[in-house]
Amino acid sequence: MRILDRLVVKNFLVLFCLFLLCAPALFVLGDLAEHLDDYIDRGLSLQEVTLGLAYLYPLFIQWCFPIAALLGTVFTVHRMTMHREIVAAKAGGISFHRLIAPLLLAGVMLTGVALALTEVVPRTNKISAQILRSETPGRSWRSDFVYRSEEGLSWQVNRLTASDGRMTDVVIERPRTKDAYGLHVIADGARFDEDEGWLLAQGFLRTLNTDSTEMVIEFDRLVMADLVERPEELLEVPPEPEEMTYAEINHMAGIIQRTGGNANELLVKREQKISIPVTTLIIILFGAPLATSSKRGGAAFGIGLSLATVLVFMMLLRVAGALGEAGAVSPLAAAWIPNVAFAAAGIALMIRVRT
Repeated sequence: MRILDRLVVKNFLVLFCLFLLCAPALFVLGDLAEHLDDYIDRGLSLQEVTLGLAYLYPLFIQWCFPIAALLGTVFTVHRMTMHREIVAAKAGGISFHRLIAPLLLAGVMLTGVALALTEVVPRTNKISAQILRSETPGRSWRSDFVYRSEEGLSWQVNRLTASDGRMTDVVIERPRTKDAYGLHVIADGARFDEDEGWLLAQGFLRTLNTDSTEMVIEFDRLVMADLVERPEELLEVPPEPEEMTYAEINHMAGIIQRTGGNANELLVKREQKISIPVTTLIIILFGAPLATSSKRGGAAFGIGLSLATVLVFMMLLRVAGALGEAGAVSPLAAAWIPNVAFAAAGIALMIRVRT
């Protein structure tokens, strides 16, 4: 690594870390201003509030990653432009593209850190919610719904109560195919057992064999091992996406889809678990050439440019997310539209910049 590379990376990381350490405090103040009355009404002590907000720090840091990367890039490149260091580097045979290569490498590494945070943040958010007692009880029952299990069985349930893990008036069906026998089960009820799963009670099991023969069995108790979801997982209202990892969101979205619900919001959040951390790299690609566009202005220019970029990105992120939740575009496209737009703009600026 050249001495110039070390200088560029050092200046960038100092600014990045400085903002990353200071900015979360602003989110803490914002949270207190918004929820202080709620904390007082719940009778929380100062120690509980402090500990709960401390567990939210990983979330605040995650939010700050793209902004810190943008500020670090803009101030690093703009300061080098103002002090004619970029001109000196070009005179020495170093192109602008080669000059900012260390920033892109740092962006790749920071993107990896941001991706790792996406698995840590849901767990700390859950702990914070428990400490601050901010979790709201979801519905404890559901009636008259259809659920399709991972094994392809369709469950028709009259009523489900999650508190005692019971179903009433259960009908289970699987159509006959060339390779598998059909199934039709009617039961008065079902009960969830921690060890055995769902146990059906008082009903009839009818099998439709591939050779067109049928068999009917009356049962007092029947174990259905194909349905592995717990009672609370079969309810319509899922946990908050901020409290679920990528795998948990994927699992919950599958349950909602099989119960006939709309999982677009969760699917968009799932894709954003990957796209938003990658924004850290893309925002560096976009901000570096943009910071050379003006040779005048100091800190005000850097702050104004960064705020304008953040506002445009957030607006595009919300619009694309709303389109994905409404089904106008796929969840994958909704999550990546802002990144693709900023990456295209960054590449265009990189091509136009004088090297």
